[in-house]
Amino acid sequence: MTASISIEEQKHYSTCTLCEAMCGIEVTTKEREILSIVGDKKNPFSEGHVCPKAMALKDLYEDPDRIKTPLEKTDDGWREISWDDALDKVALNLFKTQQKHGIESVATYLGNPNAHNMGSILFGPYFYRALKSHNRYSATSVDQLPHHIVSRKLFGHQSQIPIPDIDHTQYFMIIGGNPLASNGSIMTVPHIKRRLKAIQGRDGKVVVIDPKKSETADMSTEHHFIKPGTDALLMLAMINTLFKAGKIKPGRLADFAPSLLDIESYVAPYTAERVASKTGMTASQIKQLVDDFCAAESAVCYGRMGASVQAFGTLTQYLIMVFNMLTGNLDRRGGMMFTQPAADLLPHAGRGSIGNFHTRVRKLPAFAGEFPVSALSEEMTTPGEGQIKAMVIGAGNPVLTTPNGQQLDKAFANLDFVVAIDFFMTETARHADIILPPVTALERDHYDIVFHNFAIRNSTKYSPAIFPADANSKTDWQIYLGLAERLDKLNGLPTDKYRALWEKQPVGVVDDMLKMGRYKHEGKPISISLLLDLPHGIDLGPLQADLPDAIFHNDKKVDMSFDYFMPDLTRLDTHFFETEHTDDQSLQLIGRRHLKTNNSWLHNSKRMVKGTNNGWSRCTAQIHPEDAVKFSIEDKQIINVKSRVGQISLPAEITEKIMPGVISIPHGWGHSKKGMRLQVAEQYAGVSVNDLTDEMVIDELSGNAVLNGVPVWIERSVS
Repeated sequence: MTASISIEEQKHYSTCTLCEAMCGIEVTTKEREILSIVGDKKNPFSEGHVCPKAMALKDLYEDPDRIKTPLEKTDDGWREISWDDALDKVALNLFKTQQKHGIESVATYLGNPNAHNMGSILFGPYFYRALKSHNRYSATSVDQLPHHIVSRKLFGHQSQIPIPDIDHTQYFMIIGGNPLASNGSIMTVPHIKRRLKAIQGRDGKVVVIDPKKSETADMSTEHHFIKPGTDALLMLAMINTLFKAGKIKPGRLADFAPSLLDIESYVAPYTAERVASKTGMTASQIKQLVDDFCAAESAVCYGRMGASVQAFGTLTQYLIMVFNMLTGNLDRRGGMMFTQPAADLLPHAGRGSIGNFHTRVRKLPAFAGEFPVSALSEEMTTPGEGQIKAMVIGAGNPVLTTPNGQQLDKAFANLDFVVAIDFFMTETARHADIILPPVTALERDHYDIVFHNFAIRNSTKYSPAIFPADANSKTDWQIYLGLAERLDKLNGLPTDKYRALWEKQPVGVVDDMLKMGRYKHEGKPISISLLLDLPHGIDLGPLQADLPDAIFHNDKKVDMSFDYFMPDLTRLDTHFFETEHTDDQSLQLIGRRHLKTNNSWLHNSKRMVKGTNNGWSRCTAQIHPEDAVKFSIEDKQIINVKSRVGQISLPAEITEKIMPGVISIPHGWGHSKKGMRLQVAEQYAGVSVNDLTDEMVIDELSGNAVLNGVPVWIERSVS
C-alpha cells in the first residue's frame, strides 16, 4: 500500500525486477513522476540493499524511446494503431499463417524478462496453448537449461533446483559464476558482497574457479584459473579423489539415493594427474580443493553460467550436484538446500518432459516443450513442412543474445510475419510487422513467482502497481490473453473460460497459491490482502531440510540417472583424450558480465553506460599480456576477432585477470543495426559477441548453446 507524505508525494514499496536479487525498493512519486528510488530498509529479505540498476527502473519508465502504443509497419514506415486493431491483426495473421503452412509454421521466443513477470508466467501459457505449435524457444537454452535437466532427472522437477545456503556455509566453491556482477543467478541473493565477506569473517573460505579473475574472484579467499570448457574434467577428478582418499560421507543422503556410490566406477579413469594438464590446474591443486572442501564444517559447490554454457555443461552441473551429495552437503545447513516458497508454483507447473519432440532439421530434442534456440535460424530458412514462417517474440532480443546472431538477423528478415511484445524497438523487434508494447515493471502488479523459489532465505512480498493503468496501456498478461481468446475464436473453439480469467487476473492465481501454501502469519493464512497490509514483505525464515518431500519422483528417491548422463563420458573422452588439439594460434572465447549492463535494455539508460567511450570501455576484448606479445597487440588497439561464423572488431584490453590462451568479450552489445530506436544504446554500440558464437556447436546432452570455449583467432586491425 502507499503512505502519504504530502498532498502531492507518495511512497511506494516495490521490488526491483532487473535481476534475480528481488531487492526491495522505496519509490517516491509525484503524480506520474518518479522522484527517487532507494533501497527499502524495512524489507526483511534485502534489508535496504540495492545496486545501481534500481534507478534504471525510472529510466525505463521515462525513456523517450519507449513505445507506448501499438505500432504497425507500413510501406511509409511505422504508424500507431489501436489495441483492438493490433490484437485483431496479429491473431488473424497468425491464424492465416497456420491455415496456409500448418500449425508448426508459427514459433515463439521468450526472453529472460518473462521470468520476472507473474502475468507472463501465469497467463502466457494460455496463448501458447491456443497457438498449439511445438516451435517454442527461449533464453533458457543459452543459459540455465543444464540446471533444469539435472533437477528434472535427479529430483523429478525441472525447477526443483537446490540453492547454496550461503548464510551458513563455511566453504563456498564457485565454478564459472560471478555473483558480484549477477547478484546471484539461480541463487537469489541480495547483499552478496556482504554475505561473501561474512563467510570469510567466520573463518570460512570463498573459492572461485574461473578462466577470468572476476569481481567475485578479486574478493575471494583463493582463485584458480581453469581452461574454458574443462569443468567436467575437474569435477570428475574431484569425485575420483573423494573415493581414493576415503572421503565419501553422504550421511542420510544414502537413504534417499541408494545408487549414489555407483558413480565410483564411472569416475575411476579420471585421476587428478590425468586431467591436470587438460584443465590448466595441477593435480595437487585439485586434491587440495577436495581436502579443504571436506575439512569444512559445511560446504557447498555452486556452478553457474560459465559452467553451463559449454560443450559439457549438463554433465558438469550433474557432477557438481553429485559432488555435493557424496560429501553430505545436499539438504543440509550450509550446503545445497531446497527452498520452501510461500506461493509454490512447482506442484502446478510441468515437471519438464525430455525428448517428446525434436527439431525438424537437426533432430535436437525438446525439453519442457521448448527446442534449443541454436536451431532457430535453420528452422526458419530450411524449406519443407514445418518451416517457421511467422514469429512471436516476447521480451527477447535473440539477434543479440543467441548464437550466430548475423545469420539469425537475416532469417528474421525473410519471415512472412513477425510480432514483438516489447516496449523498445530492439535489434530483433525492428523486424516486426506489429509491435505490442506492454507497460514497464513499475506499472503492473508484481509477485516473484520464480525467484522466491531460488532465494537463499524464505520470504514473501507483493508489490502493487505504482502507477494506475493508463487507459491506452496493457500489461503482458492482457496482451497474451487477448491474443489467445481471439485465436480460439478464429479456430472455432469456445471462449467462455476467458471471462473467468479476465476477472481472476494473475494476482488472483497468486492469492490462491498463497492461501494453499505452508505458511501462516500470526495465525492467518498468507494472502494478497495480508501482504497489502505488510508492504515490506514477511521473513519466513532460513531454508530447511526438505527430503524426501522435496523429491517429485513417485518413490521419493533421487534418481541418479546414470543411463542418461554417463554415456556422455564417451564424447568427453573423444574430445579431450582422443582428438589432437594442435592449433596454438587460436584463443578460447568466454563471456563476461557487468553489474550495470547485464540486461541489454539497460544500454539505453545514460546513467548505466556513462563513463564509457562509445561503449568500448566495457565492450572490450580482454586478453593476457602473453597473448598480447604473441600477437603483437597493444592495449586499446582495435583488433579483429574471427570465428567459424563471423568477425567483429573491438579494442583489446590487456590484463593479467584473464588466463593465457583465453579472450573475454561481454554479452549484449552490438547496437548498430539499421532501423532501431535506441538513441543512447546506438551511441555506445559496441559489438555483439554472438556474431562469433557458433549455432552448430552445442552441448549434445541437452542442446544448450556453447558460448564458452569457442575457438577464435585474433589479429591487429589494419583499418
